[in-house]
Amino acid sequence: MQISFNIVVVLLAVVISQSLFAAGLLWFAPNNKRSGRILAILIIVIALWLTDDFMRIARIYRQRPNLYFLPIFYSFSFGPLIWFYVRSLISQEFRFRRVDLLHFIPVAVQASLYLFLTCCSYPVKSWYWENVHRQYTYRIEFDGTWISMTVYLLLSFRLLRNYQAWVANNFSELSRIRLNWLKAILGVLLLLCLQWFVEIILRDYYGIYFNYDYSVEILGVVALVLGVAGWRQSNLSAVNYQREQPGGIGQLKTTYSADPVILQQISAAMESDRLYLNPTLTLDELADALKLNSKVVSRHINVGFEKSFNDYVNTYRVEEVKRRLKSGDLAKLTIMGLAMESGFNSKTTFNRIFKTFTGKAPSDFIAD
Repeated sequence: MQISFNIVVVLLAVVISQSLFAAGLLWFAPNNKRSGRILAILIIVIALWLTDDFMRIARIYRQRPNLYFLPIFYSFSFGPLIWFYVRSLISQEFRFRRVDLLHFIPVAVQASLYLFLTCCSYPVKSWYWENVHRQYTYRIEFDGTWISMTVYLLLSFRLLRNYQAWVANNFSELSRIRLNWLKAILGVLLLLCLQWFVEIILRDYYGIYFNYDYSVEILGVVALVLGVAGWRQSNLSAVNYQREQPGGIGQLKTTYSADPVILQQISAAMESDRLYLNPTLTLDELADALKLNSKVVSRHINVGFEKSFNDYVNTYRVEEVKRRLKSGDLAKLTIMGLAMESGFNSKTTFNRIFKTFTGKAPSDFIAD
């Protein structure tokens, strides 16, 4: 058997091998084990999907037509695996339940079909391809995967948005737990769904097969990026998001009134005790210091100060930096040294937050 080599075949071979390697690393990763293994399975099923394109473009199927219908198609699992990956990553208490298996019924049917066809003779496979698969099941598989992916991606976006609102109300340092990289990847996957939709139109209504099949390349890039990002993701064991935010600050203000005494206690803890100097200060730690329920503290900050916990704490940190700049401490320390002593622990985070709160970069603020 001869493989027809070209640049696409070589790139697919590299992507598939690297994806499988990344999946192996993720399976044995020490951090975020449950989410890492779900991501590893997702990368493997993507790699298997890409294997079909590799065999088609390399003309392996033409030389070995009996290889058609290999049991390597699990595309109906793409959407559910993305959804469960997001859920398991943001909540360390996530566990699979029996009811969750319902999400995988379509892929179980898909896998069963290919396993059955694998055991059939070539004449049966050929008849099925010409009379059933090309006209019906291929369309169901391709279009159904697109629908599934789109629905689960939208659910994942909503869950991630609520998670990011939650961490902003519970943590003062977000750089390693905000998961903006995951939002970017979900965005790329939505672009993939858009490309997939174009391919559906071209195939179902114009009969054009594979002429504009760019979803394969996008999916291959996503598999590699997921492997790298998943491996480098910080340990999220301290994060345990359990439910969505009940509403924004505006909604809370209509249903919840702040107690002036509690507001004064919160201000005193920040101004007198200077708790904001702790770079990893959390809402629970502030609540423990005040001997109050964390939900009570959170709602008072949201309603009374009209800020998230993260913005509230960083307001004090920015003011501390400004105060020390005006007092001449810059002669003793660098600007980053002042930032670190004021509660920041990342240069990127400090620069972004300082500019957000003051409208100027630290260097511009000093120049003025």
